[in-house]
Amino acid sequence: MKTFRNLSLIALLLLTAFSADIIYAGPSRDGKKSDQQTLRVFRGKVVDAENSTPLVFASVAVKESNVATVTNIDGEFVIKISDQQVAKNLEITYLGYKNKVVPLTDLREEGYKNVISMNQAPIPIKEIIVKPLDPEGIVRNCISKIGKNYIDIPNLMTAFYRETIRKNRTYVSIGEAVVEIFKAPYANDLRYDGARIYKGRKGQDVAKMDTVLFKLQGGPISVMQLDIVKNTESILTMDAMKYYDYSIATVIEIDGRPNYVIAFKQKPGVDMPLFMGNLYIEADTYALTEGEFGFNLENKDEASSIFIKKKPLGMEVTPEIATYRVKYRQQDGKWYFAYSRAEVKFKVNWKRRLFNTYYTTMSEIAVTDRTSEEVIKFTGKEKLRYSDVFSDKVAAFSDPEFWGDYNVIEPDQSIEAAIRRLARKLKFSDMKE
Repeated sequence: MKTFRNLSLIALLLLTAFSADIIYAGPSRDGKKSDQQTLRVFRGKVVDAENSTPLVFASVAVKESNVATVTNIDGEFVIKISDQQVAKNLEITYLGYKNKVVPLTDLREEGYKNVISMNQAPIPIKEIIVKPLDPEGIVRNCISKIGKNYIDIPNLMTAFYRETIRKNRTYVSIGEAVVEIFKAPYANDLRYDGARIYKGRKGQDVAKMDTVLFKLQGGPISVMQLDIVKNTESILTMDAMKYYDYSIATVIEIDGRPNYVIAFKQKPGVDMPLFMGNLYIEADTYALTEGEFGFNLENKDEASSIFIKKKPLGMEVTPEIATYRVKYRQQDGKWYFAYSRAEVKFKVNWKRRLFNTYYTTMSEIAVTDRTSEEVIKFTGKEKLRYSDVFSDKVAAFSDPEFWGDYNVIEPDQSIEAAIRRLARKLKFSDMKE
């Protein structure tokens, strides 16, 4: 069925491959930015003004520029800015909160964590009651205006990618990379995006992998499929709408503008596993600004066949949770892909073993810069493929200053500790050899 031609490309974001072999990749392509300049580094934490709760995945951007990042699961961020941009402002946006604009000159630099408080922005429903509150009509408008609302020329984006694997509560694999993304126009029939690794690193603790190396297939290419405005087949097409029920959950403010929160779920009687979640659609333009959704895992056998590519005999692997998130940013009247994240939890059961093991896989990508000038499409040899295993494409952790001038997603404390542990383990292994 054409509507669900790319269902696997979204559901298989975290396709897993099991192998008894350990593959050590050679060094990745390395290099520095061609326009070297002095950078200023700012660290911060974004919190709720009333209760100091960290605001997770808040957008942090240099106003009137393309430089941006997101907060981590502790609400923390780090952003590196050129001298020329220090006179500008930092703008923070978050679901249901008033935008916060902070002059960069008010922030203290590297070595100090700036705490930025944000106030909630309740929106009385009467403010937009003049528009028909028909959830299906809102989604139809969203679909029909994709060509108008989103970029209509190619963009070259710089992004930071991270993937992690946890065995129960312990990180056993971490991979990170700066990637370049060729982003094709949304209204073009040839809408295929591409990505290539510019600089990357990895760390693994194979000893804790339960005798099996757990890999993620697709890497940045897979998590980019969460751009559901472009990869619409399973959710955002007129044909797909007949498989879902819609309702208006609430209205909230995002980036200073009211957004409908449209809840959607698979209709009873639909025999294929689909999605459920919330679509955030701007009231004035009908642009999809964010999406939060999950995959229907009620049919465990069918879900397993979708997610699992290969596994050893005697092992049962069952997906327990599959959640996804995507965010867009508006500039100059057009919307851009800004961030996506996928997290899937698996239960692994070996025959003749008393206890189950749980693996949680996470992939996220954040666009940190972009340009529409002199954009050239990547060649076939440069591009990552869906069959690629990211951890096989990059070298091991070594230099603590590895990222240099690049903007990255600030690691939360547990990931930070895991990176140090994996780096020490690798160093000790090298010394023994």
